[in-house]
Amino acid sequence: MVSCKQDLKSTEKDNPFFSEYKTPFGVPPFDEIRVEHFIPAFEKGMEEHKKEVEAILSSDEEATFQNTIVAMDNTGKLLNKVAYTFFGLSDANTSPELQEVQMEISPRLAGHSDEISLDPRFFERVETVYNNMEKFDLNDEEKFLLENIYKELVREGAALDPEQKEKLKEMNQRLSVLRVEFNQNVLAETNNYVLEISKEEDLEGLPESVINSAAEEAAARGLDGKWVFTTQKPSMLPFLQYSKKPKLRERLYNAYLNRGNNDNDYDNKEILAEMMEIRADRARLLGYETHSHLVLEPRMAKEPANVYDLLNTLWSAAMPAAKNDLDEMQAIADREGDGIDIQSSDWWYYAEKLRKEKYDLDDNELRPYFKLENVRQGAFSLAGKLYGITFTEIKDIPKPHEEAVAYEVKEENGEHLGVLYLDFHPRGSKNQGAWCGSYRDHKIEDGKKITPVVTMVMNFTRPSGDKPSLLSLDEVTTLFHEFGHALDALFSTKTYGYEYIAWDFVELPSQIMEHWVTEPEMLKSYALHYETGEPIPDELIEKIRNSSFFNQGFAKGEYLAACYLDMAYHTIDSETEVNVPQFERKTMDEIGLIPEIEPRYRSTYFLHIVGGYASGYYSYDWAAVLDHDAYEAFREKGIFDRETAQSFRENILEKNGTMDAMEMYVNFRGREPERTPFLRNLGFLN
Repeated sequence: MVSCKQDLKSTEKDNPFFSEYKTPFGVPPFDEIRVEHFIPAFEKGMEEHKKEVEAILSSDEEATFQNTIVAMDNTGKLLNKVAYTFFGLSDANTSPELQEVQMEISPRLAGHSDEISLDPRFFERVETVYNNMEKFDLNDEEKFLLENIYKELVREGAALDPEQKEKLKEMNQRLSVLRVEFNQNVLAETNNYVLEISKEEDLEGLPESVINSAAEEAAARGLDGKWVFTTQKPSMLPFLQYSKKPKLRERLYNAYLNRGNNDNDYDNKEILAEMMEIRADRARLLGYETHSHLVLEPRMAKEPANVYDLLNTLWSAAMPAAKNDLDEMQAIADREGDGIDIQSSDWWYYAEKLRKEKYDLDDNELRPYFKLENVRQGAFSLAGKLYGITFTEIKDIPKPHEEAVAYEVKEENGEHLGVLYLDFHPRGSKNQGAWCGSYRDHKIEDGKKITPVVTMVMNFTRPSGDKPSLLSLDEVTTLFHEFGHALDALFSTKTYGYEYIAWDFVELPSQIMEHWVTEPEMLKSYALHYETGEPIPDELIEKIRNSSFFNQGFAKGEYLAACYLDMAYHTIDSETEVNVPQFERKTMDEIGLIPEIEPRYRSTYFLHIVGGYASGYYSYDWAAVLDHDAYEAFREKGIFDRETAQSFRENILEKNGTMDAMEMYVNFRGREPERTPFLRNLGFLN
């Protein structure tokens, strides 16, 4: 774990970034890295990078693929080494000291990147190589990369005049600062709020395991004899599902909804408004109608109209389904004499009652069969069946946090494939949600294969008392989802550091893994009762399958509402002034979102859209069309068919980012994707 002590002045001698890692598989020496190492390492990394780039750009040799594209790919090794480690830790194990470093270094890195990408000599050399592509005997990967490098430079402003470039640099640096401020505010708001309960009667309806976890959380905060719930989802969602106290449900849910919207030091309204306005101005400066037009150009969707076509198709089916569920839930509330009109904070409570009534299925019936360790092993075993790979725990290896667990991943023949870290539980130093990242990517360097170091980071239910971590079905699905991203990174065969993954294709490798979660044969292999070891009974499997369409109107409705919000922000023109609460309300009113459902993410904590998913949150459903259609190939030949899996690995996972997305998909499936399987599996087709 990274030390936060700053009592030693960092020197090149004691800074681990300045020497080759002497660790198993060359992973970062997390136990040796201190906060004060980062700034000197970043500064030296940028200095070295500038010198390396200058040597390339000042060369009198005619630009070629080798002396320009490959040469640039081989620059910045120290800078990349530091950045991969720093940003991985900033997301998963931050501290006030790391946050200070992030605030200082982010605009400097943005400026450094712009200085290179906007250098006219760089664009001139790339353009020369691009215009003479046929002279260089390039393979398919190299042609794809060259075309994308050239077009990306244009989208990033390489063709602007000097005055416009300076304006663009200012915008990029300001956006980098705003992004850090926004993220840090959300983390602070999440950590600062607790629902403190001191009366036992206020726990009515909550399962024993939830009560015990809340007592442990309270004790950890020095509140012995009380119970604490937070806006972290493993704490909040069970409370919303089972608490019989509507006012307490409302208080907790409102705290979640209003993170970044409390008119305090962590308020994000003005930050987000400024970001959206800068992005609109930036897009216009770059010659695009809106930010959405700019970022969608290299993706499968290509333009906003195609995104809205998909969203509108799904919305027209989701809202009637949600309204029907609401009517049935209101009938339950009326029948039980609760005397309330269902509000958004009540949805989970009455949805759980409706599921119990219609399908005789209770989330608490399932959790005993989803012990975290068994679910993890289920994912590993599935990868073994499909691809023949193995996972062996590595005990003596540096870790990004003491709770992380490391595994060596090997091919069927025993060849080393990569290292995988798993980090499962929430803590104050970790961002919300779940994600998969890398501390090192695959590439070929001087003829040698550099293997990836991948990390999966989640916020799953912790063990409580004498009970292990027992997951909800949603958490099980999340583990398989992130594991799909990990396989994508582990199987990569890319030659260069460059990669150009279409953002609306990026979720295919992850979402296809979700399909195996509830397959009866899979469930029998990993869903084992944590006390008896007995596999999940057939009647529970049948209930899971029968309830697969349950609550899809709500789930799809809240997600699509967030997609519309994302698209609305990023299709404003450069003349629009954004008032965040009014803008959000207007957008929700225009699509007809019912008041009993809130968008999955409201504006002031919508981390996706301040990061890589700007005008891209729709990508999950764009990719869902792909993954549902792709899984049909497994259904046709058997869900564990090795030949189909090998084709998916060779055509999708190994080549992702080095080939056109649709071309990869057609190579696997034999045709372009169809929407029908996705709509059918949602229950939106008769």
